[in-house]
Amino acid sequence: MNVNVGDRLLMKKPHPCGGKEFEVLRIGADFKIKCLGCEREVMLPRSKAEKNIKQIMPHKD
Repeated sequence: MNVNVGDRLLMKKPHPCGGKEFEVLRIGADFKIKCLGCEREVMLPRSKAEKNIKQIMPHKD
């Protein structure tokens, strides 16, 4: 899966605030993503993140 820093992810499951859209802040063994609904930052393992991604919206330069 090709995910880059700055991309927006539409996830299958919503964040507790109700938002489903996240921005990628860091990639590696773990993903650091920020909820665009409440601005909270979350770290989760790459395997769990990739399984829950519904759509990738590339970052526009």
